[in-house]
Amino acid sequence: MRLAILGGGGFRVPLVHRALLGDTLRPGGAAISEVVLYDSDACRLRAISAVLDQQRTAHRAAHGEPPLTVRALTDLDEALRGCDMVFSAIRVGGMPGRVLDERVALDAGVLGQETVGAGGISYGLRTLPVAELLARSIATNAPGAWVVNFTNPAGLVTEAMSEVLADRVIGICDSPLGLGRRAARAIGADPAGARFDYAGLNHLGWLTGLWAGGRDRLPELLADEGALDSFEEGRLFGADWVRAIGALPNEYLHYYYMAREAHAAVAETVAGGGPTRGEQLVAQQDTFYRAAAAHPDQAFELWDRARLERERSYMADSRRAAGDVQRSEEDLDGGGYEEVALAVMRAVARDEPARLVLNTRNRGAIAGLDGDAVVEVPCLVDGSGARPLAVGRLSGHQAGLVHAVKAVERDVIEAVRSGSRAAALRAFATHPLVDSVTTASDLLRGYLKAFPELRNTLPQP
Repeated sequence: MRLAILGGGGFRVPLVHRALLGDTLRPGGAAISEVVLYDSDACRLRAISAVLDQQRTAHRAAHGEPPLTVRALTDLDEALRGCDMVFSAIRVGGMPGRVLDERVALDAGVLGQETVGAGGISYGLRTLPVAELLARSIATNAPGAWVVNFTNPAGLVTEAMSEVLADRVIGICDSPLGLGRRAARAIGADPAGARFDYAGLNHLGWLTGLWAGGRDRLPELLADEGALDSFEEGRLFGADWVRAIGALPNEYLHYYYMAREAHAAVAETVAGGGPTRGEQLVAQQDTFYRAAAAHPDQAFELWDRARLERERSYMADSRRAAGDVQRSEEDLDGGGYEEVALAVMRAVARDEPARLVLNTRNRGAIAGLDGDAVVEVPCLVDGSGARPLAVGRLSGHQAGLVHAVKAVERDVIEAVRSGSRAAALRAFATHPLVDSVTTASDLLRGYLKAFPELRNTLPQP
């Protein structure tokens, strides 16, 4: 089967390629035999292609020639033709766009983060027009293809693309998997054999069950302060809070539950002349791409060094605000979103049923949300796609957050499709992390100035 990776010059593509190479060693053969990298930036494509070449060289030395071919293209239609799978991992505006998402929000006095709050709304407003164009191009050039979406904001983008592709688009994120694995290790269970109950939206969900040995061991974990203090989310939120809500929050809920502390940590960094997360990644990645262009024979070593630096500094401000919480070594070697992507592709391509936490249309999984709302829940995935499993009714405060943020996502979609600045203003003003309509107006003006192309997306008052 042929896989097209949209955003093929992206920094994390080698993680996907590594997973695909590993898949060639599995009994029964690989799900994917050909990879087509698509990117509009030929320089980035060359750098990432050099990394992949060196991964293949190492694989060949250890296991022989892999039955996996790779080619790179800058023509979208050509890249999509004949594809069975499409992995969408684009970043509209690149990393410089992320910097502006963060800075405009911070200038307005609210949290600056690429997927949560004001920054996520801005990112969505400029990403949805491109994502919908991609969906239509896929429907035209590869009408039978399955689409695995990692483009952020992943839930919002998946919902917009599903208007064109229906259930043939499946959104993925590595956060639920990482949370479940850390929780399983905390109670001494094998993460590979554990089953996770999870409910919410992308970057706004909760681990509500941890099944190992035939029983739900989440209550045991919540009762054990030492176990909670042994992993990242337990330290981020504290034993008292996770016991109070009876669930383990996704790490991104730190921005909601500790909004003042999260904002203060970022503001302190910036006030001291330090970089935002986006500025940090711009510097890291610019250094890598320039060095890889100058020394393609060292591309893999350069990439791996930058990758480790990126992983170690992930959510650093929030972890510092929570008492200098450190990441564990198990979380630094990948095995996250690329593993979820591969599991989805194998389940669909091989009709091998798998239970995975994914972003898909609700269809009754979460009570109180309509059937077309994209949610993040456990799904049964096989050759017919992803079928969400019922998770029941959320608690009052969980439902309140989910409904509020889903309403924001719907306003972003309406704004892009109608060109309405009023809908965009409503999205900013009603988000839980924006505390004032006046601030929302400032944000909208700030983003229209920072991204002049948004004036074309939102021409209507």
